[in-house]
Amino acid sequence: MSTYQNQFPLLTEKLYFNTAATGPMHRDLLEWRRSHDQQYFEQGSRFRETQHDFMDSVRNAVGAFFSCPKERVALVPSFSHGFNVLLDGLAPGQKVLLLKGDYPSVNWPVEDRNLKVCYAEMDAHLEDNILNAVRAERPNILAISLVQYISGIKISLDFLRALKNEFPELLMLADGTQFCGTQAFDFEKSPIDVLGASSYKWMLGGYGNGFMLFKEEAIQKIHPKTIGFNTVHWQYPKESASFVGHFQPGHQDTLSYGSLKKSIEFLKGVGMQKVSERIQVLSRKAKATFEALGLLDEAIVSREQHSSIFTINGSDSLYDHLLNNGVVCSRKGTGIRFSFHFYNTEEELDRLTAILAEYLQD
Repeated sequence: MSTYQNQFPLLTEKLYFNTAATGPMHRDLLEWRRSHDQQYFEQGSRFRETQHDFMDSVRNAVGAFFSCPKERVALVPSFSHGFNVLLDGLAPGQKVLLLKGDYPSVNWPVEDRNLKVCYAEMDAHLEDNILNAVRAERPNILAISLVQYISGIKISLDFLRALKNEFPELLMLADGTQFCGTQAFDFEKSPIDVLGASSYKWMLGGYGNGFMLFKEEAIQKIHPKTIGFNTVHWQYPKESASFVGHFQPGHQDTLSYGSLKKSIEFLKGVGMQKVSERIQVLSRKAKATFEALGLLDEAIVSREQHSSIFTINGSDSLYDHLLNNGVVCSRKGTGIRFSFHFYNTEEELDRLTAILAEYLQD
């Protein structure tokens, strides 16, 4: 039984294996959101007067959590929004390396702009495919998801570090939506130049908030055009705008961004080492279970490192069987996706195994 049932009552009602779709709301966050709106209800326009300082505190919390100075943290309503602003700030005609089949919010914005595009195959040999493509195509930019949203394939950070050493001018843009919140991560020591993420999945921050982290070298190569009064913190002239201000041009939703800050506090309270260790245990057990049942593609079985996202081979009939037995998961193409966070348990995995075995034996 999960020790987090008080924070996540949903866990008592269902086998919730769907964090890759949406992280459930924890009780601490629900109570904070009620308090936030009560203050807005009581204060009206006076509530807005503290917006700038509050948003600054959120940026500070995000920066501290990921080891990035708050001056290089931009708060955005989603990864998609931030990434589009970023791409519009790039010089046209640059060559970008993408992964075939990566998340649409990574690939589509690049493909729809005045940029040259090349691709690497996404399979069991992902890192080799990227290295060969960089050597052959010599792209200016690599834009990828750190964890693939369907297969759960997780790219090696050690590989990215080696790639950066070989190609120091390669601008690395990473979507961390399926990665951030699963382990401690030091952005400053990483090889990644820009890390962006939506926070409603593994960060447990709810909808409408995300962030972009930038290395100083990356800022020199990006010249965003988005602007609004909040870009200069309601001051003149507009030329005084900060770099991250271009990603935050209008009035900001303090409920959404405060939810991100509250969830960071919650994850810190759990302990990111504990979060990471729990996820690794669940990932290893899930992989062994699905492999033993013959439900995993060889591309997943053959990789030593994997996330806690797994898509098994499964029909509509199996998906219905899972739903009828209280399992919350996702239908993805011809497969069924499960994803496990720290609040899931090995006991829950055993129950899932029994439900799958029951169907496969019929």
